[in-house]
Order: sequence, then structure tokens, then C-alpha cells
Amino acid sequence: MKVQELLIASQAKLRECGISDPIRDARLLLADCLELRTQNLNLLNDSYISEIKISKFWRMVKERCKRKPVSKILGYRSFWGRDFEINENVLDPRGDTETLIELILDCKFENMLELGTGSGAIAITVLAERPEVTCVATDISEYALKTASTNSKRHGVESRLKLLHSNWFDKISGSFDVIVSNPPYISSEEYAQLSAEVVKYDPKISLTLGGDGLEAYREILSQALEKLSKNGHIFLEIGYTQANAVGHLFREAGFQQIKVHKDLGSRDRVISAKAS
Repeated sequence: MKVQELLIASQAKLRECGISDPIRDARLLLADCLELRTQNLNLLNDSYISEIKISKFWRMVKERCKRKPVSKILGYRSFWGRDFEINENVLDPRGDTETLIELILDCKFENMLELGTGSGAIAITVLAERPEVTCVATDISEYALKTASTNSKRHGVESRLKLLHSNWFDKISGSFDVIVSNPPYISSEEYAQLSAEVVKYDPKISLTLGGDGLEAYREILSQALEKLSKNGHIFLEIGYTQANAVGHLFREAGFQQIKVHKDLGSRDRVISAKAS
């Protein structure tokens, strides 16, 4: 079977399964199977594929039909131009989170604390972009920390990244120029409405702590001010409806210069503040 024929057949199968973007997904899966860049597939439209590769590809399509995300099938996700290993123990780094990176890189700082690092995508990206910076990154999941460790070595920043098994600030000492977190912010009500792709394949603890979705912010902001250096900055990703509620928590915690930042879709995505 030729590349173009296989793409057409697999796109039809994915469409039949109710996949929202069968063309994109089929191309991503086949490119990975053939160890090619997606944009190079068109150059091979009339090329024949081995039976071994075809069998592997159809297994991938079958997984996608079961609503397993493409990134979880491939085992990696691109973020800020770099590929990060992901698995069932970590949340996929989303494009919206790149807003955090933009804001952090606009600051001058020497050290950073990330709370709930997951795959390590945020901390590792900042370290890769800023070779003079060091970072402490925590997570409550030891499995997530193993993934972050793998990613840090992949991108050559492991010597500047300290990974700690810690619940928020429990094992944190010292102060930091920057504190960043993309915490679980989905409410119990919202979690019940999430797609099967998210509920089945992303760790629940990375998405929600239950209740109103604000518990993580309460935990972080109860101690963040005392952990920031003078004139230090804090950046927290938020759900697009949470700006007012989280902003109120910032004010209650004594922060100043509180700002709401929008993502590329013009939705509220990050709240930042500065220690006096």
C-alpha cells in the first residue's frame, strides 16, 4: 500500500470513529511511524510502505479511535519548539501554557521555583532559554518527577534543575526570584464534563483537586509571598473564567501589581504579581 492510500483509508476510519481532526491525526501518526517530519509525507505519496510499518500504523489508529490522545500514542509532545516525553503520569503541556514562558522570559532573575512540574516542560524550557538560571521544581508524584528527570537530561539542563518530591512548599527552603505554577484548577463540576480523552489519559490530580477549582491557588498563595525574593515575581496559570476569583486571592495574600494576561486566543490565562 502507498502512503497516500494509507492516509486516505486511515482518515476515513478516524472520521468514522468520531475523531474531530482525522486528517491531522492520521498524518501525525503516519509520520511518526515512518520516522519522518509531517511536512515530508507529501513527498512520499506514491511510495510503498512495508507490511510491518502498516501493521504498526493501524495499531496506532486503533488506539486513537479509543480516544487515546495522539501525544500519548507517540509518547511525546512539542512545547516551545522542543519535544518532551509524556505518559499517563503527566499532563500534556498545552500551547496555552506557552504564555507563562513568554512572561517569565521577560523578567531578569537568577533562580526559580516551579510547583507541580509534571513533565518538567515549563522549568526545562526556561532553563534551556536562560543558561544562567537555576531552578527547583516540585511534584507530589514520584512518577512525574522521573519523567521530568528524563526530559531534563534530554535537553541538557539537569545540572541546573533540582527535582523535589514535595506537596507545594512542604520541602522548600530559601527564597526565589520567580515562582511559577500551572496548578490543577478544574472544578468538580467542570471535571465531570471533560472529554474521555482527558479523563482517561491525563492524571486526575494534575487537573482537579475537587471543589471550586481554587484550592491549589489558596495553598500556593498562603505561602508564596514569604518564599519570594524582594521584587520577585509569581506567575500562575488560570482557567479562563477564574481571573476575578484568583485575583481576589492574590489581594488577600498581600500581593501588589497584580496583572491578568491573555493567551493567543485572547482568553485570560495567567495572573502575575510582584513582591514588594
